[in-house]
Amino acid sequence: MTNNLQNLLNAVAQGQMSPDQAFNQLKYLSFEPVEDFAKIDHHRQFRTGFPEVIWGENKTVDQLVQIIQTIHKYSPVVMATRIEPAIYDQIKEQIPDLKYYPVPRICALNPSEITPKYGGSIAILTAGTADLPVAEEAAVTAELCGFKVTRLWDVGVAGIHRLLAHRDLIDHSDVLIVVAGMEGALPSVVAGMADCPVIAVPTSIGYGANLGGFAPLLTMLNSCATGIGVVNIDNGFGAAMLAGQILRTAVRLSLKDQEKIK
Repeated sequence: MTNNLQNLLNAVAQGQMSPDQAFNQLKYLSFEPVEDFAKIDHHRQFRTGFPEVIWGENKTVDQLVQIIQTIHKYSPVVMATRIEPAIYDQIKEQIPDLKYYPVPRICALNPSEITPKYGGSIAILTAGTADLPVAEEAAVTAELCGFKVTRLWDVGVAGIHRLLAHRDLIDHSDVLIVVAGMEGALPSVVAGMADCPVIAVPTSIGYGANLGGFAPLLTMLNSCATGIGVVNIDNGFGAAMLAGQILRTAVRLSLKDQEKIK
């Protein structure tokens, strides 16, 4: 990596490459090995707008500690998903400042005050209370990434009046994440009312024919309402990242339009 970096700097100094061209190449240059079990992608935020996030399941406590500490050297916010309480307790013994969000099973190193740094708003809706772990995974992920989040729980189609009572929230949101198990009908209903993107998240909640989330997944993929994108079963994290990219793209396009006017 050192030789590649030196070559880039020399090329810029000699006028063979512009700073912007060098920066684009640097986006893909840097990663840091952690012993023999991980390679930390420090430049992911340059490329995608978001830092690397740790998948917590199937990693040992020692691996998680080392990965968190390595990422934290360069990133003020470090997040690990799918961390069970007992694992968090062991990690916290070595990283005392680590915070835990028990419902989504997320642990994070982050500033004490999290304030939105991006424009726009994400509203997250659930069909039922049992969908909260997946919905909170989306909500906490989005907040840690710098987005404003509004929560609306337990507004499924079994009592549609609960959803209709919050029509104003749907009208004023910029992206909607709709989380549902059972038959997964809620995203279709919401998308039929909304003028913004809807991200549907099927959950593995429901009786036998729910098939571990396949029933709502197929319902969402076959929705007759337009403007719906569907992520995988129980993937609240992925829904939050997609919502964030939608809002960041909107900001980027707005800035381009302002430049054209100038």
